[in-house]
Amino acid sequence: MSEFTAVDVAKLREMTGAGFMDCKKALAQTKGNMDAAIDFLRKKGIASAAKKSTREAREGIIAQNIQPGAKAGVLLEINCETDFVARNETFRAFAEETALKLAAGATLASLEPDRVSAVAKIGENIRLPRFIRYQVAGSGMIAAYIHTGAKVGVLVEVGADKEQTVAHEDFKQLVRDITLQIAAGNPTVVSRDQVPAAIIAKEREIAAEQVKNKPPQAITKIVEGKLEKYYASCCLVDQGFVKRNSEVSVKEHLGGIAKQLGDEIVIRRFARFQVGETPAA
Repeated sequence: MSEFTAVDVAKLREMTGAGFMDCKKALAQTKGNMDAAIDFLRKKGIASAAKKSTREAREGIIAQNIQPGAKAGVLLEINCETDFVARNETFRAFAEETALKLAAGATLASLEPDRVSAVAKIGENIRLPRFIRYQVAGSGMIAAYIHTGAKVGVLVEVGADKEQTVAHEDFKQLVRDITLQIAAGNPTVVSRDQVPAAIIAKEREIAAEQVKNKPPQAITKIVEGKLEKYYASCCLVDQGFVKRNSEVSVKEHLGGIAKQLGDEIVIRRFARFQVGETPAA
């Protein structure tokens, strides 16, 4: 009896972009284990995606609220049953009000009566599956960005050593640009030191398998080059800065602004929500 179905093959194709027969073979080789099948395809050089699709079919929007002074803020996903309701002004007003209350310190439990009332008013089930709240530690600011359509949103904390730096327009513009970078580049961590060792080890293994027939003296250099490409895809500061057509990295651009302002500037943390995705465990 097969340990995988046609649905599994279709899902693997969607996740990796590999062909039908390649996906079927990968699942057969790995006895239906999806994660192992992805690694199998990558080692064969058939799939290159490092990120696995974990999307679920549900509607909704991402909302945000930044408190006056930009020292605290919230990013919120709120779900409904249909895209029609997701575009409804009453639903969006409820989402904005909920984000405002969460930014001010409310909890989801305390907002349950509001949710129930909104369900009765709108006529669809409404869920609040996740939110995140940031508050500045020391000098810095919190900023948010909601992409057109409200399906993707970003929350970020950027710090500086001097409070006067935070008040400078060039710093504020830098922070706005960083939110756009996160929305477009979809990084998973701020810098490469935050990538788990197990993930780096797996990337090395996959890269080495792809070039195993190369001369031994070339393998190390090729593997390191592939790792650099991996870092440039998942690490925010290693990504090409989108507003400069990727001619410089985010790290280089940030360093230039820091030098201009005579201060140390650091991206402390960020969150990127997309409607329907399953948060990482």
